[in-house]
Amino acid sequence: MDAGRAAGSIAGVRRVTTALAVLGLVLAGTGTAQAAPGDGPVPPGPVALGNPEFTANVMAPLKVTDWAAFEADLATVAGYGVDAVSVDVWWGDVEGAADNRFDWAYYDRVFATVTAAGLDLAPILSFHQAGGNVGDDYTSLLPPWLWEKYAGVTHRGVLLGPTGLQHRSEQGNHSRESVQGWADRVVMGEYRDFTRAFEQQYGDRYADEVVEVNVSLGPSGELRYPSYNQHDDGTGYPTRGALQAYSPLAVRDLQESVLRRYGSLAEVNRAWGTDLRSVDEIGPPADAEAFFTGLAYRDTQYGRDFVDWYNGSLVDHGERVLRTVVATLGGDFPEADIGYKVPGIHWQMTHPVHPRATEVTTGLVQTSVDLDSWATGHGYQRIVELANRFDGGAREVVLHFTALEMDDQPGPEAYSLAQTLVGWIGDHAYRAGVGLKGENALAGGVQSNEGWDNIEEAFATWGYLGLTVLRMSDVASGTGQRRYAEFIAEYGPAA
Repeated sequence: MDAGRAAGSIAGVRRVTTALAVLGLVLAGTGTAQAAPGDGPVPPGPVALGNPEFTANVMAPLKVTDWAAFEADLATVAGYGVDAVSVDVWWGDVEGAADNRFDWAYYDRVFATVTAAGLDLAPILSFHQAGGNVGDDYTSLLPPWLWEKYAGVTHRGVLLGPTGLQHRSEQGNHSRESVQGWADRVVMGEYRDFTRAFEQQYGDRYADEVVEVNVSLGPSGELRYPSYNQHDDGTGYPTRGALQAYSPLAVRDLQESVLRRYGSLAEVNRAWGTDLRSVDEIGPPADAEAFFTGLAYRDTQYGRDFVDWYNGSLVDHGERVLRTVVATLGGDFPEADIGYKVPGIHWQMTHPVHPRATEVTTGLVQTSVDLDSWATGHGYQRIVELANRFDGGAREVVLHFTALEMDDQPGPEAYSLAQTLVGWIGDHAYRAGVGLKGENALAGGVQSNEGWDNIEEAFATWGYLGLTVLRMSDVASGTGQRRYAEFIAEYGPAA
């Protein structure tokens, strides 16, 4: 590392240290408990510098419609050193017409066009809906035959019916954006069939060009619940969102989980201070608003148990789907890592009434641990360490985290600590030995110098190993192109 780069890295660490001191004052002002002395971070620094595991990728459009513009953008980004293109492989597009009938014609063209430009492939097995989220300019629904196929199935004593695979929220609404994790064992064969069909179509043709296979684990391809999605009212940014644990399968799983933990209903009542007369009375919060405004989600045993189960269910869902994909791919695409994405849910973090509530409704944190402790990843320990459940496997599992371009905005209405959260995840991933890559959350973030400065700081300080930019067209001209080219020149293998 030359002296100028080293000085810049040290300056980045100093900036973060100052930011942490400021954050301490912010949290103190909201009444949030502080971490114990000696529990502070040791920023890992710019570990991507010259690292052979460094990757610089771009995201393709959700659906390519202008092929000439697509080819021109590919030539531009290839010219300044981008490695690979991340491409959503939409389940609803490929297998939407009929069960086990796959149409790969569009992806044949996309993959051929990308590789002809000298770029590698990072496909996403997109088991979620396109459309309805921020930045979506294309709609692809889950296969329509899916809901009917399993409507007559009984699973864990529950007749699924037409909505049995879907999340059900505290408002009583159902989401069709992805299949709920509590139905994994019902639909796992579908994920396996799709992955096998993908591997059979491209395993020989692009054995070396597929460098990572990302796996959709929820809405927007992210490991989360659809807590702020369009099926509910008044739950979007920057609200607390809505709990998604009210389907019959979810309730059944909660009841069984609680009984496994406590052994009997009498012990449940003793722990929770309740007088439940039947296991059927165990359930998610009957009044979700009071659950948050009264701080039961963190200050009562019932609340902590519920959130632990909710978070643990999400992580277990991630593990099940990832294991299925890894096993189905077998030895094909031998150079490919497996990736999963965790969103930066950065709002409501310093809210004066229910701090960190949106991270709870999305399922990302526990509240039974110290949310202010670096040792627990500020509640993200299980989400980050999901990658370590695959230690010793044939493939490395890497975590992708979003929001690298954002600033903290701790005041009303967002109550956001986006930049701080990027550091929390980086710190814990480094402690846990998890490979960590980053993304920008919003396309506009890579069209400004301020957004790139935040990305640079994340890499200089918090151990991020790779970047995938949303989207390719935003770094094919102007500020985005200039800054990404400079970034790659700094962190690439020749650095």
